[in-house]
Amino acid sequence: MSALAHRRFLKMHGAGNAILVLDLRGTGHRVAAGEARAIAGDPHSRFDQLMVVHDPASPGTDAFLRIYNTDGSESGACGNGTRCVAYAMLDDPAMARPAESGRLTLETRAGLVEVKRVADRSFTVDMGQPRLAWDEIPLRDPFPDTRRIELQIGPIDDPILHSPAAVSMGNPHAIFFVDRDPDGFDLARIGPMLENHPIFPERANISVAQVTGREAIKLRVWERGAGLTLACGTAACATVVAASRLRMIGRAATVSLPGGDLAIEWRADDHVLMTGPVFLEGEGTLAPELFEPAPR
Repeated sequence: MSALAHRRFLKMHGAGNAILVLDLRGTGHRVAAGEARAIAGDPHSRFDQLMVVHDPASPGTDAFLRIYNTDGSESGACGNGTRCVAYAMLDDPAMARPAESGRLTLETRAGLVEVKRVADRSFTVDMGQPRLAWDEIPLRDPFPDTRRIELQIGPIDDPILHSPAAVSMGNPHAIFFVDRDPDGFDLARIGPMLENHPIFPERANISVAQVTGREAIKLRVWERGAGLTLACGTAACATVVAASRLRMIGRAATVSLPGGDLAIEWRADDHVLMTGPVFLEGEGTLAPELFEPAPR
């Protein structure tokens, strides 16, 4: 029987997006891509991101996180999911460990992430420093200036979207700034084409953003490996960085996504802070039949 059979999970969301938190500390089991896809395919455990909590890998950290998209691929960062994990590790009766300070240091493939509680169900996540060089994002072509890169979709003389900013927040992002409501773009159709464009060797999260004020942005996101999402914390961070580099805003903004608002600040020390809520929807257990081989 799979080590995941009957494992308890929490169903949460950070700003509308579906987050599943799975605690595998003490087991040594690592979720395979096929197992992640099976979990995502069950209506009872459907997720946008699966946050798997493992025993710490480095001294001084509280846990190691592995983050899975619905297609079984791994992501280096998920800000909304990280807030949910912090809540679970501090408050959930089965997951909590003593932590009087309300602070956690979590490790991901993208590096260390500091999280602190700022209210009962609100957390600030230090998402680290953005990566702005073309080979760090990464991009296929050596663009000297990633504030605008050469990419468009639609007719050459009348493109639907063009000249996105490129930023990595532990995962690659392309942000198209537009002067009208992002809801007017068919991101469900455009997103998959751009996500898998050859210019992005590791695929990319695709965002359409409208700056609506000096400290306000409206954002819609097609998430790499997951599709249309109600919220994406790393996309919100990448968008504020990109807009600031283009001098559309200062270094902080409220980013409004379909699932809610996130407060983003790109500090002078180059770290990006994201503050937002967490919501607990319930809990469940993984059905054993999800992991049984398909009959021939």
